[in-house]
Amino acid sequence: MAKYKIWVVAAATLLLLAGCTSLPGTSSSSSSKATKKLQTTGKVTDSMYEGVIDNGQYKTSQTRGLTTQQSNTSFDVKSLESGLLKLSKEQFPTSKYVFQEGQSLKTAQAQKWLARKSKTNTEGLNPEDNGQKDPNKRNPIYLQQILEQDYLGEDGSMKGMSIGLGMNQVDYYTKEQYGATFETKISKAMMTQQGKQMANKVLSRMRQKKGLSDTIIVIGLYKQAPKDSLVGGTFFAYGVSKKGSTTIDSWHELNQENQVLPVVNDEKAINQDDATAFNSFKTQVETFFPNLSGVTAQTHYEEGVLAGMNITVNTQFYSETEIMSFTQYIATAADKYLPRNIPLDISITSAEGMQAYVGRASGSKGFTTHVFGSY
Repeated sequence: MAKYKIWVVAAATLLLLAGCTSLPGTSSSSSSKATKKLQTTGKVTDSMYEGVIDNGQYKTSQTRGLTTQQSNTSFDVKSLESGLLKLSKEQFPTSKYVFQEGQSLKTAQAQKWLARKSKTNTEGLNPEDNGQKDPNKRNPIYLQQILEQDYLGEDGSMKGMSIGLGMNQVDYYTKEQYGATFETKISKAMMTQQGKQMANKVLSRMRQKKGLSDTIIVIGLYKQAPKDSLVGGTFFAYGVSKKGSTTIDSWHELNQENQVLPVVNDEKAINQDDATAFNSFKTQVETFFPNLSGVTAQTHYEEGVLAGMNITVNTQFYSETEIMSFTQYIATAADKYLPRNIPLDISITSAEGMQAYVGRASGSKGFTTHVFGSY
Protein backbone atom coordinates (compact mmCIF):
# COMPACT_ATOMS: atom_id res chain seq x y z
CA MET A 1 0.00 0.00 0.00
CA ALA A 2 2.72 3.26 0.09
CA LYS A 3 5.38 2.86 -2.07
CA TYR A 4 3.30 0.42 -0.12
CA LYS A 5 -0.46 0.51 0.11
CA ILE A 6 -2.25 -2.65 0.29
CA TRP A 7 -2.57 -2.74 -3.44
CA VAL A 8 -0.23 0.13 -4.12
CA VAL A 9 2.66 -1.93 -3.02
CA ALA A 10 1.32 -4.97 -4.67
CA ALA A 11 1.59 -2.91 -7.83
CA ALA A 12 5.37 -2.88 -7.35
CA THR A 13 5.45 -6.63 -7.81
CA LEU A 14 3.09 -6.50 -10.79
CA LEU A 15 5.31 -3.89 -12.41
CA LEU A 16 8.28 -6.12 -11.75
CA LEU A 17 6.61 -8.87 -13.75
CA ALA A 18 5.52 -6.37 -16.36
CA GLY A 19 9.19 -5.68 -16.91
CA CYS A 20 9.41 -9.13 -18.44
CA THR A 21 8.38 -7.57 -21.74
CA SER A 22 12.07 -6.85 -22.19
CA LEU A 23 13.76 -9.35 -24.44
CA PRO A 24 15.00 -12.41 -22.56
CA GLY A 25 18.75 -12.45 -22.28
CA THR A 26 19.15 -8.70 -21.96
CA SER A 27 20.72 -7.27 -18.86
CA SER A 28 20.40 -3.94 -17.10
CA SER A 29 21.79 -0.90 -18.88
CA SER A 30 23.85 -0.25 -15.74
CA SER A 31 25.20 -3.81 -15.59
CA SER A 32 28.90 -4.48 -15.80
CA LYS A 33 30.53 -7.15 -17.92
CA ALA A 34 30.21 -9.57 -15.03
CA THR A 35 26.42 -9.54 -15.37
CA LYS A 36 26.50 -11.28 -18.74
CA LYS A 37 26.07 -14.56 -16.88
CA LEU A 38 22.76 -13.30 -15.49
CA GLN A 39 19.64 -12.85 -17.59
CA THR A 40 17.30 -10.18 -16.26
CA THR A 41 13.99 -8.57 -17.11
CA GLY A 42 15.27 -5.01 -17.16
CA LYS A 43 13.34 -2.44 -15.12
CA VAL A 44 11.02 0.50 -15.73
CA THR A 45 12.10 2.77 -12.85
CA ASP A 46 14.98 2.98 -10.39
CA SER A 47 12.61 2.13 -7.52
CA MET A 48 12.07 -1.37 -8.93
CA TYR A 49 14.27 -4.44 -9.00
CA GLU A 50 15.31 -6.25 -12.13
CA GLY A 51 13.98 -9.80 -12.07
CA VAL A 52 15.84 -13.00 -12.89
CA ILE A 53 15.18 -14.96 -16.08
CA ASP A 54 16.37 -18.55 -16.19
CA ASN A 55 16.65 -20.26 -19.59
CA GLY A 56 14.28 -17.70 -21.09
CA GLN A 57 11.64 -18.00 -18.35
CA TYR A 58 10.81 -16.00 -15.25
CA LYS A 59 11.48 -18.01 -12.09
CA THR A 60 8.29 -18.19 -10.04
CA SER A 61 8.07 -18.35 -6.23
CA GLN A 62 8.19 -21.66 -4.36
CA THR A 63 6.27 -20.25 -1.37
CA ARG A 64 3.93 -17.47 -2.51
CA GLY A 65 0.34 -18.14 -1.47
CA LEU A 66 1.19 -21.13 0.73
CA THR A 67 -0.98 -21.16 3.81
CA THR A 68 -2.27 -23.36 6.58
CA GLN A 69 -5.70 -24.96 6.19
CA GLN A 70 -7.64 -21.80 7.00
CA SER A 71 -7.96 -19.43 4.05
CA ASN A 72 -6.10 -16.18 3.58
CA THR A 73 -7.76 -13.14 2.11
CA SER A 74 -6.27 -12.06 -1.21
CA PHE A 75 -5.37 -8.81 0.56
CA ASP A 76 -3.10 -10.68 2.98
CA VAL A 77 -1.23 -12.53 0.25
CA LYS A 78 -0.56 -9.27 -1.59
CA SER A 79 0.22 -7.20 1.49
CA LEU A 80 2.72 -9.74 2.81
CA GLU A 81 4.47 -9.80 -0.54
CA SER A 82 4.55 -6.07 -1.18
CA GLY A 83 5.39 -5.20 2.43
CA LEU A 84 8.31 -7.62 2.48
CA LEU A 85 9.53 -6.13 -0.78
CA LYS A 86 9.56 -2.68 0.80
CA LEU A 87 11.42 -3.88 3.88
CA SER A 88 13.98 -5.53 1.62
CA LYS A 89 14.72 -2.32 -0.27
CA GLU A 90 16.14 -0.81 2.91
CA GLN A 91 18.68 -3.63 3.18
CA PHE A 92 19.13 -4.50 -0.51
CA PRO A 93 19.07 -1.33 -2.70
CA THR A 94 17.54 -1.75 -6.17
CA SER A 95 20.69 -0.23 -7.70
CA LYS A 96 22.92 -3.03 -6.37
CA TYR A 97 20.73 -6.13 -6.21
CA VAL A 98 18.60 -8.20 -8.56
CA PHE A 99 15.31 -9.75 -7.40
CA GLN A 100 14.53 -13.44 -7.58
CA GLU A 101 11.40 -15.18 -6.33
CA GLY A 102 12.23 -17.47 -3.41
CA GLN A 103 13.92 -20.71 -4.53
CA SER A 104 15.71 -22.07 -1.44
CA LEU A 105 12.64 -23.04 0.60
CA LYS A 106 10.81 -25.60 -1.49
CA THR A 107 7.03 -25.92 -1.53
CA ALA A 108 6.86 -29.33 0.20
CA GLN A 109 9.20 -28.23 2.97
CA ALA A 110 7.35 -24.96 3.53
CA GLN A 111 4.11 -26.90 3.91
CA LYS A 112 5.69 -29.01 6.63
CA TRP A 113 6.91 -25.91 8.45
CA LEU A 114 3.44 -24.34 8.32
CA ALA A 115 1.77 -27.45 9.73
CA ARG A 116 1.51 -28.42 13.38
CA LYS A 117 4.39 -30.24 15.00
CA SER A 118 3.55 -33.93 15.44
CA LYS A 119 5.07 -37.39 15.59
CA THR A 120 4.87 -37.58 11.81
CA ASN A 121 5.99 -33.97 11.25
CA THR A 122 8.80 -32.91 13.54
CA GLU A 123 9.45 -29.84 11.37
CA GLY A 124 6.10 -28.20 12.13
CA LEU A 125 6.49 -24.68 13.52
CA ASN A 126 2.94 -24.50 14.86
CA PRO A 127 2.38 -26.21 18.24
CA GLU A 128 1.01 -29.72 18.62
CA ASP A 129 -2.75 -30.16 18.83
CA ASN A 130 -3.51 -30.60 22.53
CA GLY A 131 -6.97 -31.98 21.79
CA GLN A 132 -8.79 -29.08 23.42
CA LYS A 133 -11.78 -27.43 21.73
CA ASP A 134 -12.27 -24.50 24.10
CA PRO A 135 -11.04 -21.26 22.46
CA ASN A 136 -8.92 -20.36 25.48
CA LYS A 137 -7.48 -23.82 26.17
CA ARG A 138 -6.53 -25.14 22.73
CA ASN A 139 -3.17 -24.57 21.07
CA PRO A 140 -3.93 -22.19 18.19
CA ILE A 141 -2.30 -21.97 14.79
CA TYR A 142 0.07 -19.03 15.15
CA LEU A 143 1.89 -19.13 11.80
CA GLN A 144 -0.42 -18.75 8.80
CA GLN A 145 1.87 -18.18 5.82
CA ILE A 146 5.54 -17.93 4.89
CA LEU A 147 7.21 -16.15 1.97
CA GLU A 148 10.80 -16.12 0.73
CA GLN A 149 12.36 -13.48 -1.53
CA ASP A 150 15.95 -13.68 -2.84
CA TYR A 151 18.36 -10.89 -3.71
CA LEU A 152 21.26 -11.54 -6.05
CA GLY A 153 24.41 -9.63 -6.88
CA GLU A 154 25.14 -8.42 -10.38
CA ASP A 155 27.11 -11.63 -11.01
CA GLY A 156 24.10 -13.78 -10.16
CA SER A 157 25.36 -14.99 -6.78
CA MET A 158 23.06 -15.09 -3.76
CA LYS A 159 23.73 -12.04 -1.59
CA GLY A 160 20.60 -11.67 0.51
CA MET A 161 17.26 -13.17 1.43
CA SER A 162 14.07 -11.90 3.02
CA ILE A 163 11.51 -14.10 4.75
CA GLY A 164 8.04 -12.99 5.79
CA LEU A 165 6.17 -14.85 8.52
CA GLY A 166 2.41 -14.23 8.51
CA MET A 167 1.18 -14.48 12.12
CA ASN A 168 -2.46 -14.92 13.11
CA GLN A 169 -4.17 -12.52 15.49
CA VAL A 170 -7.26 -14.74 15.19
CA ASP A 171 -7.16 -18.51 14.61
CA TYR A 172 -10.36 -19.87 13.05
CA TYR A 173 -11.26 -23.51 13.66
CA THR A 174 -14.13 -26.00 13.75
CA LYS A 175 -14.92 -28.47 16.50
CA GLU A 176 -16.11 -31.04 13.99
CA GLN A 177 -15.81 -31.54 10.25
CA TYR A 178 -18.05 -29.09 8.35
CA GLY A 179 -19.19 -27.66 11.69
CA ALA A 180 -19.56 -24.06 12.82
CA THR A 181 -16.48 -21.84 12.86
CA PHE A 182 -15.04 -20.72 16.20
CA GLU A 183 -12.27 -18.25 17.04
CA THR A 184 -9.22 -18.22 19.26
CA LYS A 185 -7.98 -14.67 19.66
CA ILE A 186 -4.23 -14.25 20.02
CA SER A 187 -2.80 -11.32 21.96
CA LYS A 188 -0.20 -9.01 20.45
CA ALA A 189 2.29 -10.15 23.11
CA MET A 190 1.80 -13.84 22.34
CA MET A 191 1.82 -13.25 18.57
CA THR A 192 5.12 -11.37 18.93
CA GLN A 193 6.66 -13.97 21.23
CA GLN A 194 5.73 -16.86 18.93
CA GLY A 195 6.82 -14.93 15.84
CA LYS A 196 10.28 -14.20 17.19
CA GLN A 197 10.77 -17.79 18.36
CA MET A 198 9.72 -19.14 14.97
CA ALA A 199 11.93 -16.61 13.19
CA ASN A 200 15.02 -17.97 14.97
CA LYS A 201 14.03 -21.55 14.12
CA VAL A 202 13.55 -20.61 10.46
CA LEU A 203 16.85 -18.71 10.44
CA SER A 204 18.75 -21.66 11.93
CA ARG A 205 17.26 -24.02 9.35
CA MET A 206 17.99 -21.70 6.43
CA ARG A 207 21.63 -21.38 7.54
CA GLN A 208 22.02 -25.12 6.99
CA LYS A 209 21.07 -24.83 3.33
CA LYS A 210 23.79 -24.72 0.70
CA GLY A 211 25.08 -21.23 0.00
CA LEU A 212 23.23 -19.56 2.89
CA SER A 213 25.72 -19.92 5.74
CA ASP A 214 26.87 -16.28 5.48
CA THR A 215 24.05 -14.68 3.48
CA ILE A 216 22.33 -11.59 4.90
CA ILE A 217 18.83 -12.68 5.92
CA VAL A 218 15.98 -10.31 6.78
CA ILE A 219 12.97 -11.75 8.62
CA GLY A 220 9.78 -9.73 8.90
CA LEU A 221 6.83 -10.50 11.19
CA TYR A 222 3.45 -9.79 9.61
CA LYS A 223 0.08 -9.57 11.38
CA GLN A 224 -2.66 -11.28 9.37
CA ALA A 225 -5.89 -9.32 8.92
CA PRO A 226 -9.11 -10.79 10.35
CA LYS A 227 -11.16 -12.94 8.00
CA ASP A 228 -13.77 -10.27 7.25
CA SER A 229 -11.29 -7.43 6.77
CA LEU A 230 -11.47 -5.25 3.66
CA VAL A 231 -7.74 -4.53 3.86
CA GLY A 232 -4.63 -6.63 4.30
CA GLY A 233 -2.51 -6.92 7.42
CA THR A 234 0.72 -5.12 8.32
CA PHE A 235 4.29 -5.83 9.38
CA PHE A 236 4.93 -5.18 13.06
CA ALA A 237 8.62 -6.12 13.46
CA TYR A 238 11.70 -7.18 11.52
CA GLY A 239 15.25 -8.28 12.23
CA VAL A 240 18.44 -8.66 10.18
CA SER A 241 20.89 -11.55 10.50
CA LYS A 242 24.45 -11.00 9.24
CA LYS A 243 27.74 -12.90 9.27
CA GLY A 244 26.10 -16.29 9.56
CA SER A 245 24.34 -15.72 12.88
CA THR A 246 21.56 -18.19 13.69
CA THR A 247 19.55 -15.88 15.95
CA ILE A 248 18.15 -12.38 15.60
CA ASP A 249 19.17 -10.50 18.72
CA SER A 250 17.89 -7.06 17.75
CA TRP A 251 14.35 -6.48 16.51
CA HIS A 252 13.00 -3.27 14.95
CA GLU A 253 9.42 -2.50 15.89
CA LEU A 254 7.09 -1.14 13.19
CA ASN A 255 3.92 0.91 13.60
CA GLN A 256 1.75 0.30 10.54
CA GLU A 257 -2.02 0.47 10.06
CA ASN A 258 -4.43 -0.04 7.16
CA GLN A 259 -7.96 1.29 6.91
CA VAL A 260 -10.85 1.46 4.46
CA LEU A 261 -12.50 4.81 3.69
CA PRO A 262 -15.22 5.74 4.20
CA VAL A 263 -14.95 4.13 7.64
CA VAL A 264 -17.44 1.36 8.41
CA ASN A 265 -19.20 0.04 11.54
CA ASP A 266 -18.71 3.32 13.43
CA GLU A 267 -14.95 2.82 13.29
CA LYS A 268 -12.87 5.87 14.14
CA ALA A 269 -10.71 7.26 11.34
CA ILE A 270 -6.97 6.89 11.87
CA ASN A 271 -6.62 10.48 10.67
CA GLN A 272 -9.77 12.58 10.46
CA ASP A 273 -8.24 15.09 8.02
CA ASP A 274 -7.47 12.30 5.55
CA ALA A 275 -10.96 10.86 5.97
CA THR A 276 -12.54 14.27 5.39
CA ALA A 277 -10.42 14.87 2.28
CA PHE A 278 -11.47 11.53 0.82
CA ASN A 279 -15.14 12.13 1.62
CA SER A 280 -14.95 15.49 -0.19
CA PHE A 281 -13.42 13.78 -3.21
CA LYS A 282 -16.05 11.03 -3.10
CA THR A 283 -18.95 13.50 -2.84
CA GLN A 284 -17.64 15.64 -5.66
CA VAL A 285 -17.16 12.67 -7.99
CA GLU A 286 -20.55 11.12 -7.21
CA THR A 287 -22.30 14.46 -7.68
CA PHE A 288 -20.71 15.13 -11.04
CA PHE A 289 -21.14 11.56 -12.38
CA PRO A 290 -24.29 9.94 -10.95
CA ASN A 291 -23.85 6.53 -12.63
CA LEU A 292 -21.48 5.16 -9.97
CA SER A 293 -21.77 2.00 -7.91
CA GLY A 294 -19.33 3.14 -5.24
CA VAL A 295 -16.09 4.91 -4.37
CA THR A 296 -13.83 3.38 -1.70
CA ALA A 297 -10.22 3.80 -0.61
CA GLN A 298 -7.65 1.61 1.08
CA THR A 299 -5.18 3.65 3.12
CA HIS A 300 -1.82 2.72 4.59
CA TYR A 301 -0.24 4.50 7.58
CA GLU A 302 3.29 4.32 8.95
CA GLU A 303 3.94 5.86 12.36
CA GLY A 304 0.52 7.47 12.13
CA VAL A 305 1.32 9.26 8.86
CA LEU A 306 -0.49 8.49 5.60
CA ALA A 307 1.92 6.64 3.34
CA GLY A 308 -0.32 5.58 0.45
CA MET A 309 -3.89 5.48 -0.81
CA ASN A 310 -5.51 3.11 -3.29
CA ILE A 311 -8.96 4.14 -4.56
CA THR A 312 -11.46 2.03 -6.49
CA VAL A 313 -14.28 3.69 -8.42
CA ASN A 314 -16.98 1.32 -9.66
CA THR A 315 -18.93 2.69 -12.62
CA GLN A 316 -21.82 1.77 -14.87
CA PHE A 317 -20.38 3.57 -17.88
CA TYR A 318 -20.33 1.86 -21.24
CA SER A 319 -19.53 4.78 -23.53
CA GLU A 320 -15.83 5.27 -24.18
CA THR A 321 -16.30 9.03 -24.35
CA GLU A 322 -17.97 8.95 -20.92
CA ILE A 323 -15.01 7.02 -19.51
CA MET A 324 -12.52 9.44 -21.08
CA SER A 325 -14.31 12.48 -19.65
CA PHE A 326 -14.70 10.82 -16.27
CA THR A 327 -11.01 9.90 -16.10
CA GLN A 328 -9.98 13.48 -16.76
CA TYR A 329 -12.39 14.72 -14.12
CA ILE A 330 -11.11 12.17 -11.59
CA ALA A 331 -7.54 13.46 -12.04
CA THR A 332 -8.70 17.07 -11.53
CA ALA A 333 -10.74 16.22 -8.43
CA ALA A 334 -7.93 14.09 -6.97
CA ASP A 335 -5.47 16.96 -7.35
CA LYS A 336 -7.90 19.32 -5.64
CA TYR A 337 -9.16 17.24 -2.72
CA LEU A 338 -6.82 14.35 -1.92
CA PRO A 339 -3.65 14.54 0.23
CA ARG A 340 -0.48 15.47 -1.61
CA ASN A 341 3.02 13.95 -1.62
CA ILE A 342 1.85 10.34 -1.27
CA PRO A 343 1.62 7.49 -3.79
CA LEU A 344 -1.92 7.44 -5.13
CA ASP A 345 -3.60 4.83 -7.36
CA ILE A 346 -7.16 5.20 -8.65
CA SER A 347 -8.72 2.27 -10.52
CA ILE A 348 -11.90 2.91 -12.52
CA THR A 349 -13.72 -0.37 -13.06
CA SER A 350 -17.06 -1.84 -14.11
CA ALA A 351 -18.57 -5.32 -14.26
CA GLU A 352 -16.75 -5.66 -17.58
CA GLY A 353 -13.34 -5.05 -15.98
CA MET A 354 -10.78 -2.28 -15.70
CA GLN A 355 -11.77 0.82 -17.66
CA ALA A 356 -9.19 3.43 -16.71
CA TYR A 357 -6.37 4.28 -14.34
CA VAL A 358 -5.24 7.47 -12.63
CA GLY A 359 -2.01 7.48 -10.62
CA ARG A 360 0.58 9.67 -8.98
CA ALA A 361 4.01 8.56 -7.77
CA SER A 362 5.41 9.60 -4.42
CA GLY A 363 6.66 13.21 -4.54
CA SER A 364 5.20 13.81 -7.99
CA LYS A 365 2.88 16.75 -8.62
CA GLY A 366 1.23 15.45 -11.78
CA PHE A 367 -1.04 12.49 -12.49
CA THR A 368 -0.68 9.75 -15.07
CA THR A 369 -3.92 8.66 -16.73
CA HIS A 370 -4.82 5.85 -19.09
CA VAL A 371 -8.12 4.74 -20.60
CA PHE A 372 -8.08 1.07 -21.57
CA GLY A 373 -9.27 0.23 -25.04
CA SER A 374 -8.71 3.73 -26.42
CA TYR A 375 -6.19 4.58 -29.13
